[in-house]
This record gives sequence, C-alpha cells and structure tokens, in this order.
Amino acid sequence: MLDKTPLKDVRNIGIIAHIDAGKTTTTERILYYTGVIHKMGTVDDGNATMDWMAQEQERGITITSANTTTFWKNKKINIIDTPGHVDFTVEVERSLKVLDGAVVVLCATSGVQSQTETVWRQADRYKVPRFFFINKIDRLGADFYSVIDQIHDRLGANAVGVQMPDGAEDDFRGIVDLIEMDYIVYEDDTGMNFKRQPIPDHLKEDAELRRHDFLEKLADADDGIMEKFLEEQEITPGEIKEAIRKSVIANTFLPVFVGTALRNRGVQPVLDGITDYLPSPLDVSSITGTDPKTEEEKTFKTDPSDPLSALVFKIASDPYVGKLFYTRIYSGTITSGSTIYNSSAMKKERISKIVVMHSNKQEIVAKAEAGEIVALVGLKDTKSGETLCDDKNQILIESMNVPEPVVSMAIEPKTKADQDKLGLTLRKFLDEDPSLKVQYDKETGQTIISGMGELHLDIIIDRMKREHGLQTEIGRPQVAYREAITQKVTGVVGKFISQTGGRGQYGHCIIDVEPAEKPGDGIVFVNKIKGGAIPREYIGPVEKGVRSAALNGVLAGYPVTDFTVTLVDGSFHEVDSSEMAFQMAGKIALKEALRKGGPVFLEPVMNLECSAPEEFMGAVMGDLNTRRAKIVNLGTRGKLKTARCEVPLAEMFNYANALRSLTQGRASFSMEPSFYAEVPVHIAEKIKGTREEAASKR
Repeated sequence: MLDKTPLKDVRNIGIIAHIDAGKTTTTERILYYTGVIHKMGTVDDGNATMDWMAQEQERGITITSANTTTFWKNKKINIIDTPGHVDFTVEVERSLKVLDGAVVVLCATSGVQSQTETVWRQADRYKVPRFFFINKIDRLGADFYSVIDQIHDRLGANAVGVQMPDGAEDDFRGIVDLIEMDYIVYEDDTGMNFKRQPIPDHLKEDAELRRHDFLEKLADADDGIMEKFLEEQEITPGEIKEAIRKSVIANTFLPVFVGTALRNRGVQPVLDGITDYLPSPLDVSSITGTDPKTEEEKTFKTDPSDPLSALVFKIASDPYVGKLFYTRIYSGTITSGSTIYNSSAMKKERISKIVVMHSNKQEIVAKAEAGEIVALVGLKDTKSGETLCDDKNQILIESMNVPEPVVSMAIEPKTKADQDKLGLTLRKFLDEDPSLKVQYDKETGQTIISGMGELHLDIIIDRMKREHGLQTEIGRPQVAYREAITQKVTGVVGKFISQTGGRGQYGHCIIDVEPAEKPGDGIVFVNKIKGGAIPREYIGPVEKGVRSAALNGVLAGYPVTDFTVTLVDGSFHEVDSSEMAFQMAGKIALKEALRKGGPVFLEPVMNLECSAPEEFMGAVMGDLNTRRAKIVNLGTRGKLKTARCEVPLAEMFNYANALRSLTQGRASFSMEPSFYAEVPVHIAEKIKGTREEAASKR
C-alpha cells in the first residue's frame, strides 16, 4: 500500500546532466544515505542500482531512465535518473515533462558541455525548477568557480554557490556552507558520518566575501532579502532558505552545491537541497489541458478528490508482468481493477495492477493519488505520451516533444522464420521508444529503422538479439536526409477524376507552396478557401494527401520538410466528390509543386565539442576541416584546448576511433543534432546515385 505522505512533503525530481558527469553515481549515493541500499555500487563495476539493463552495465552508460522512491527527513523523494548520451535524449524529454524539479549535475573539470545545454533547454521548455551540483571536485583540473562562470555564459542562469570547496583535485578537504556559515568535514570513507564545525581561519575572509556575493544575487530575486541586504540587517539562515525556495520554484535563482559523489562527499547537502528548495506537487501549477470534445481549456487541481488526469510518459516491457506504463498522476485517484479513459486514443482501458518502481523491482499497491509517479499494468491500446482521465470528465494533456531521428539503418531477418518475429519485435520497440521510426523502403525493398544516433540503433539491435533471440543482418548506418524546396510556387493544380462506370471520383484543389520562414518549422497547412469552393469536410483530406505526398520527395524519395502549403481554390462535384478523391488531388498537387519548387537535399548538422591536449589540437583541427566542419569557437578548459564546431553528420561516422588514433586516446568529444542545412551539389549527386544504385539491385 502506498504510504500516506502528505503532498506537501513529496518531491518528484530528476537527475539530469551531460554524459559522464556522474548522475548515476550521485543517485547511487542518495539511495545509500537514505537507507534504500546497504552497499554502494559503481558504474565502472557495472553494479549501480539504477543501471539495471545488461547493456548499461557493460557500456557504463545510462540508456533508459529509471525511477525509484526514497525518504529523507520525512520527505518522500521520487527520483528519475536520466541518460546523458544525446542518442537517448527522448528519455530526458519525457522525464522532464512529468517532473516537478531537477538536480543538474556538472563535472568540475568539463563544466557545461553540449548535452548540458540540451537538457537545460528541455528543462526550460517545461519550466522545471532546478539547482546545480558541481561533482568530481577531486578530479585533475577541477575548478568550481570556472564552472559557475560557464553556467552564466552558456546557460544564462542566475546561479551562485551556496557552498564553497576547501581545495580541489587531491587537495579537496571539506565544504564551507555559506548559509549556515560552518564547515562540513567527513569522518569516514563512506561519507556516512560528517560533522559541522567552525570555518577554519584561512577560509573565513574568502567565505565572507563569497556569502556577500551570494546574498547580493539572491537579493536580485527576492524583495525581502533585498530590503534587509540594502539596510545591512542580519539575515538568518531560515530567511535565506525560505527565499531560495521561493526563487528556485519561480526559476529566478539557482543555488550551486559542490562535492564528489564517487568519494562520498557532499551528497547529503544535495539531499537537503532537494527537500528544502525543490517544489512539491502543490507548489507547481495545476495541470492544464483541453476538453477533447469542445477543445476548450480546462484545469484540474493537484488533489486526490479532483477528476483524474494522468500522463503515460514511458512504456517498458517486463518479462514477468508484461508492459509497464509509467504514469504521472496530476489529479484524482487511480484504483487497481478500475476502468479509466484514454482521451488521446478515445478508448476505455482497465487497470489490472498498480506498481511502485524501484529501478527494475516492483511493489504492488492498491491505489495511487495525485502527485505520484507509478507504473500501471494491463493497458492494451495506450502509447507513450497519451492522457488517462475520467470518462465523464475528460481532459487531453499536451504530449511531449519528440525529436526527429537523424540516422537510419537497413535491417533484415537472417532466416524466414524470423520474418514475422521482426515485425512484432519492432512494434514493441516503437511502443516503448517514440524517437525510433520504422519504414519500408519501396525502392530498395528493405525495412529501415531510424534513430537518434549510431549508439541508439546499436542498442536496439542488441536488445533484439538478447531479449527476443532475433538474429538480423544490418546495413551500415545512413544519414536521415530530408528534401526541401527553395522557391515559392503558386497556383499548382491537383485534379483527380476517375470514371469507371457507376459513381465516379472527383477532387480538385489549387495550392500555393513556399519554403518555411525558418528551418525546423516542418509542414504548415493554411486553409484560405472562401465561399465554399471546397466543402469543409474535404479540407482535411486535402491536407492528409499533402502530408502523405511529403513522405516521399521527388529527388530521391526522402521526406520533404519545412514548407507552407496554402489551399487557395478548388471545385467539387455534387455526386462524384469524396474524401479519397480530394486526398488524391492533394497528393497530385504537392508532387507537382515539389518538382517546380527547386528541390534540394538537406542534411543533419551536428554541434560538436572536442577537447584535446594542446599538442594534438593541430591534428584534430586538420581532420575536422576534411569533414566539412565550420569552427564556431576555440577555447581553453583547464589544461585542454577545446573546439566547438558545426559539422555534417554524414562525415562523423566512426569519429570516435579516428579521434582516438589521432590523439593517443587523450581527447574526448560530444555532439548533438543542431539543424538541417542544404547539401553541397557534389554530395547531392552522390546521394542520388546511391539511391538509384540501391533501387536497381532490388
């Protein structure tokens, strides 16, 4: 049975960061200090509690977000540990959609990296209150204040240390608490026992200056502190904490903590920060959605007695209970055995079981209420991102943002017996992972899977083999190219007339098509029909036909994106017109417009950040130039030189091995999708040739 923790004492939080900043290790320490586990595992040994998948343990990275529940100082904390690798960014996206707060972990040496910026933007999108934990202060090149400067420069955040480290690298000795103005020193290797004592004399002056700076920044965010600060009155720790809490929830101030999770230092103050500063479900806005019938906005309060509203944010398969539907309940109550309504799919669903998750272990409960994150069992037609509610009081919550895949790979079963199995397995993965796409390429006769990167697709293939015994042949990764038009085309006619005896078919539309105002706008459909030239019931089919035609471009069959279609005129027949006829007319019109619109190929361009010792930077830059990279910024981080650049994904396959050999393994890099850009002419010709060659081999 779920405990009866009051909602004001519940914290739904995520641990988010760039890969290798120490998220999973920090979560492991949190579980140890709160008594959930009695032995600390490590990512390197493959025995961290939250990295339960075999692939995570082998590779030492987090692939899937895992959640667990723990208690600290009578507060209940639901934690989601998220991946840091860009290939699994959708896991972060869907976690942030349902969380009330987050801890952003940064490496004291690497600072704010490219994926940090990505998760920061995701948190901004959902207005998630957060604070920073600068981890790995014991590492070579660690610099606490340099990382805070990067937070200001790259993230534009009003962040300031509420602690300061005593030393760094091997000389890291303790932590000064600038709120209580005392010194935290640890007494054992596990970090379980620590004491607070007066600040050592050699740190007092610096601590006073740092505290003054911190209070000045807090005063910018809180009027009460501002008044006392300007009048030079004493501000108590209680007043400071209350002001920080209000400012964190309002996203106007971000406290920064310091420590080293691997060496068990500084994690308990982070736990205090979670309970003291991050919001409870009652502190964040009530859930707002639309009525699926009237499309009017409606709001439900975070209250167990309000009508039910919940969002399924993730689906995972369990070998014993089947599918687990991870769900955030915003309002109302869900009871085991009850029937609820899926307003996204417009279907009733029955819940056979409700479980509270601890990594991959489960605890069965009879009911769950507003503010909880649980997993439901027994749903049949629900997908990730869909809304569950009461049949009699329906609401539709906005779904999460899913990025477009950038890498594709051909996949074929090794044996005839595996043919049917492949379809079923892919369907299961598509239910679980909204960033995975599958399509059948008619030109080459192949099944194409598309994802967020090479690693993403590698994991999918590996899971097929381990979990389903499915042997597959795979083609080398291909770039997910797009097509786009470069000029406006007006008055394009789409006409579909068919007379085969009996009732005929008649659909006729006229469209204008122009490139989108900015990259990333996708397909925009505008209806400017006046005077009923096309009846209202046929407008939708025209749009459907346009979107269907856009799936296969005229250059080489790649999807077409970033254009605006304006339906300006058309005609209909009283008897022969039908939805199908207008859908076909929309298709014909768009294909004609694409041919006239100066079509070009677009390719995904990545944001790349590379760090290497100075003696290797020349070779790294030379190699990047051969990969069509455009250098954006050169800098220094500690003893390393850094380069940020924009580089086409097509040039970056197997880059990890190339960089390793160029720098004797001493460089590191991270990259993430940034935007689509037009492909140079000589590359475009190659793409066409490759597609034609593949089609001829069918």
